[in-house]
Amino acid sequence: MTRKLRITAFALIVLAPLAFRPALSRAQAALLMEEPYGFFGALNPTGHNAIYFERICAETPIRLRRCAAGEPGAVIARYQGIAGYDWVAIPLLPYLYSVENASDVPQRANRTTVNWLRNDYYDGHLTGLGEDLSPGSFLHGGWAQLVGVSYERRIYVFRFQTAEEQDDAFIAEMNDLPNRSHFSLLFNNCSDFARRALSFYFPGSFPRSVFPDAGMTTPKQLAQKLERYGHKHPETQLTIFEIPQVPGYRHRSGSNKGIAESLATTGYAVPIALVNPYLAGGLFVDYLVRGRSHLIPRHPQVLEPANLLALTAPAPAAENPQSAGLQAPSAAAADSAEAGKTVTANSGLKEVKGSNE
Repeated sequence: MTRKLRITAFALIVLAPLAFRPALSRAQAALLMEEPYGFFGALNPTGHNAIYFERICAETPIRLRRCAAGEPGAVIARYQGIAGYDWVAIPLLPYLYSVENASDVPQRANRTTVNWLRNDYYDGHLTGLGEDLSPGSFLHGGWAQLVGVSYERRIYVFRFQTAEEQDDAFIAEMNDLPNRSHFSLLFNNCSDFARRALSFYFPGSFPRSVFPDAGMTTPKQLAQKLERYGHKHPETQLTIFEIPQVPGYRHRSGSNKGIAESLATTGYAVPIALVNPYLAGGLFVDYLVRGRSHLIPRHPQVLEPANLLALTAPAPAAENPQSAGLQAPSAAAADSAEAGKTVTANSGLKEVKGSNE
């Protein structure tokens, strides 16, 4: 055998196992930016953050596992008032509509219908969270905030890709850490939980910011960071969707605002200016410089109960979007490019300690 043939044979032996190695498995995850609603939403118009995972499911509301074939994944978020738990995981459809079949979602819903749907789901799936768990009240959260979110408010979805190894590491990390609440509205809230989850998948990319919002993490600020990350890393295939509020139960939810924006553009600005005009000026400058970015494209793809699977459909392989807002509405139906980063299980969630607004 000649030298060239020996070299070729050796190369084939070395490379042969790679030909049979399974392709890196990709799935979708998403940051949910939920609009503020009701009286508390008027006082504090920041809204709420949660994270959806296509490949991660809820074995129980407080324990995670890999999804079986055909399961639609789960939404995980930090909440306040859930028997002292830091986070709770709810399957996607019940989280949005309090039902387990898309055909059962009402086109319009009154208070009686929403309460019945929530109570029915609670009796079947959430009693294990604790005896006499409160549904919540005007001042305090409770289990009712875990299901039927779309009856309360509109949700914007910022979808990105994850790898199988990332999701497995995230499941192990969440199941191993103590799930006990040390909730703080200012510095350990729902957006801090989502920020640390994003940092787990994209290490070093989502630190706490002093500006905007004076060091507090808010849903709009976090969505802005993810959108900027998507600009710089088109392989994440960041895409924005809208899940509309189901009409009839509440007045339409308001738009998400950051802290500086809330204080500078509402009635809070007048007393702040009277007490400390320099502080009012600083907040206004903060809002002008960092708090005014427009996140949502003019016509994002709308996800209804019947087409929620579009949320997990792959993004187009040939597309390399500079902005999630530039994605075409049909993007959720095309083929996917492999993308993402792998992380280790110690990349950030060990600071998680609290519950949600």
